[in-house]
Amino acid sequence: MIWAVGISKLGELYRDIVPDYVAQADVHIVDKGYEAVIEALERLPAGSVDGIVAAGSNGDFLRERLALPVVLVKVTGSDVMHALARARRALPASLPDSRIALVSYARPAAEFERFKRAFHLDISQHTYVDAQNAEDLVHRLRDDGMAVIVGPGLVTQLTERAGLTGIFLYSQDSVRAAFDTALEVARLGRIEAQRRERLDTVLRHLHEGVAAVDLNGRIEALNASMAGILGVTAADAVGRTLDTIAPALDIARTLESASAELEAIVSMAGKTWVINRIPLLDQGTLTGALVTCQDSQSFARVDRSLRSRHRPRHLVARYRLDDLIGDSAAMTQVRALARRYAQTDSTVLVHGESGTGKELLAQGIHNASRRRDYPFVAINCAAFPETLLESELFGYEDGAFSGARRGGKAGLFETAHNGTIFLDEIGEMPMPLQTRLLRVLQEREVLRLGANEPVPCDVRVIAATHRDLRQQVAAGLFREDLYYRLNILRMVLPALRERMDDLPRLTPLFLERALARAGARVSVDALQASLLPLLASYRWPGNVRELENLLERIAVVCADVVDAREISRARLVEIAPELGTTPPAFDVSKTNGGRTNSTMGTMGVTGPTSEAAVEASGAPMTGRERRAALELARIHSTLAACGGDRNAACEALGISRSTLWRKLRAG
Repeated sequence: MIWAVGISKLGELYRDIVPDYVAQADVHIVDKGYEAVIEALERLPAGSVDGIVAAGSNGDFLRERLALPVVLVKVTGSDVMHALARARRALPASLPDSRIALVSYARPAAEFERFKRAFHLDISQHTYVDAQNAEDLVHRLRDDGMAVIVGPGLVTQLTERAGLTGIFLYSQDSVRAAFDTALEVARLGRIEAQRRERLDTVLRHLHEGVAAVDLNGRIEALNASMAGILGVTAADAVGRTLDTIAPALDIARTLESASAELEAIVSMAGKTWVINRIPLLDQGTLTGALVTCQDSQSFARVDRSLRSRHRPRHLVARYRLDDLIGDSAAMTQVRALARRYAQTDSTVLVHGESGTGKELLAQGIHNASRRRDYPFVAINCAAFPETLLESELFGYEDGAFSGARRGGKAGLFETAHNGTIFLDEIGEMPMPLQTRLLRVLQEREVLRLGANEPVPCDVRVIAATHRDLRQQVAAGLFREDLYYRLNILRMVLPALRERMDDLPRLTPLFLERALARAGARVSVDALQASLLPLLASYRWPGNVRELENLLERIAVVCADVVDAREISRARLVEIAPELGTTPPAFDVSKTNGGRTNSTMGTMGVTGPTSEAAVEASGAPMTGRERRAALELARIHSTLAACGGDRNAACEALGISRSTLWRKLRAG
């Protein structure tokens, strides 16, 4: 969009030329001048007009007051000669050339003075600076006897009003040249505006703050993020020195040395920022500097995102709390407590015998927590020698010891950053490593072997043990301060013998999976019916893991059997002898918190005596009644073996006194 501004004769010249530019631009002829043009522009949306073509005082007036490019129609020597030739033709023959005057805006035309001397012309040249001055000049020239006045459109109009002959100074060629220049300027302006808009869009969408300063440190531009960081508006900040607004950013060194300073750490407005100071060079010459500012927390967020996206598959928790199968009161309570614990980041200490599902519980807590999208790292503290366990947990630097991996290695605590680390068999951890673990839990940072600088680490710790850590502390085998640091949220996983009500739920689940893996054709329900009485009479020292493994063995051996009736009780006992004999002496040091009873050598459980007593009754019984009778017989047998000592019987049976009392009362 080009505005061609001019009155009278210049406007007429525009109308002759505009049709030639229709294909290149939308040209509007504005028959106004001075303030009237500015007022008309103010009524339009910003950016509606790309350039203005004007002449004389009108053009200078607009150029000084508008941010738009204003292209002036320039008078050439050819214009002057042609105008003077027309003036001589318009001058009556009886009058001399001295009755012709040339009027120019602001300054005399140097070309005319040279032309006048070369051709010995007696033509005077005059100048004006504004409309009033032009009108006064025309009246004075009339009074001096001038007959023809050559000048711009305003002068020509005033001359004709004064009753003299006015000759318009400008030619079509001059106006065309101005139009061509205005189009090129507008085109370049559009390109520059597009570049600026693209850059502004980029800066506007940058989360980091960006500010550009000149050689004096004065702000030339800044984006909204930087304005927010500095607590100012962009309009107020531009033109002020950066040091007066944010002394902590200190751009002086960069402006003096023309060298970049990257990733500097600065405290400002109660936060820690990462600052980059970059010199701005134009063809090798320093013209200013660029400052970028980013909240250090954003780096932490990016780090978490990268860790979660590139997390190895073995660091993913597969199980959920619903995978803890069981409808018994004990398991219902475990799941409810685990869900409550999952809502916090406090350390959890899990007690339970081997095979009760301590890692499954830990994975379930992790997947129910806010850390579910981050790594789950598990390690058995009893599976590594002390030196190897230390390097696995805490990592090491390059060259920390002989055989260390080049470049060093991150430990499991670093690997579990923002996630959960599961320390199984924590009671087996050597004392020196307990000291290091205590520091990690207290300071939330890890010091690699051979390193000087600790690495911050945000990890939720879940520890598990089958030992009584209090006894370990009393024996000097476990640090007391570490015990209290771990024992914040405590959970106990019940042994399978303490929740035998869950056996009918667990058995078909494990059996179905085992039969499917073995490709067996036998019915799950039929095989389960034969198995449950035997399973219910066993004490399960290996807990759920032993149950799953035993059912796997039965499924593999019976893979070719079609009819479950072919699998007799004797055959099942042959496959799993532990189901038909009294289990071996049970190591109670691994259960019930490690309490022992030296007076007890065996558990006093199923055996031929118990079964014989039940079978000798001769009364018809359902499966449930038979299991209850067997259990009661087992309890009485154990009480007898313990000489009536109920505490000892509870130890042997793995049940509490209240459970023993309830079962005896029900019997």
